[in-house]
Amino acid sequence: MLDTVREVHTPEGVALRLPAAGPVPRALAWAIDLAIRLTLLSVCSAIFGALGEGGMGLYLVMLFLVFWAYPIVCEGLFNGQTPGKRVLDLRVVSGDGAPVGWLAACVRNLMRTVDMLPFGYACGLVSSLADPWGRRLGDIVAGTLVVHAPRVQAQPLVPGAEVAAPRVALRPAEQAAVVAFAERAPRLTPERQAELADIAEPLTGMRGADGVVALQGIANWLLGRR
Repeated sequence: MLDTVREVHTPEGVALRLPAAGPVPRALAWAIDLAIRLTLLSVCSAIFGALGEGGMGLYLVMLFLVFWAYPIVCEGLFNGQTPGKRVLDLRVVSGDGAPVGWLAACVRNLMRTVDMLPFGYACGLVSSLADPWGRRLGDIVAGTLVVHAPRVQAQPLVPGAEVAAPRVALRPAEQAAVVAFAERAPRLTPERQAELADIAEPLTGMRGADGVVALQGIANWLLGRR
C-alpha cells in the first residue's frame, strides 16, 4: 500500500504527519455536498417560482451562490470542512498543516473549472492519481491538501489521579512519554504499570502504585484536564 502520509516540520521543529485523502473519500464527500446543493436549489426553485420573472433572477443568483460560494464559505468558516467533508472526516489544510485561509479556499474552488475538464472531473482525477498526496490541480495551485481528520473525543480524567503539575520542567519528548504512559496504562497489568512508573521516580518521588497515580496526574496536567 502506498504511504500517503505527508510529513511537514513546523518552525518550532515539530514534525506533523498529515494523512492525505485519496480520490474515493473525496468523491463521496463531494457527492454528499452535491445532494445538499441540489436540495437547496429545489427548495429555492419552489419559492422563487411563485414570484414570476423576478423570481427567476433571484434563482439565478442563488444558483451561482450554491455552486460557487457554498464550498468557499464552508471551508473558510468551518475550518476547512464542508458538510460532506465533515461526514467523511476530511478537512482542507494548507500545505504546511496550518488551517486553510480564505484566499486558498477561493483559489482551490475556482480551479474546479479546470479540474472538471474535459468532463467528469477527468483532469482532477488524473492529477490526484499522479500526485503522491492525492491533490487535484486546484490543491496544487492553492498549496492545500485534503487530509483525514477524525473527530477526537475528549477523554475524562484518569480515575483516582488528581491533576498535578510536574516537579521539574519536562522536555517535549518526556512530556510525550508521560502522556503515552497514561493512555496505555489501562491496557497494562498493575505490575507492568508499576514497573514503568518506577522509571519516573525522579519525577514523581514515588514508586509502585503511588507512582502510577502520580504519573497519571501529571499526564492530566499536561493535557490541560483541570
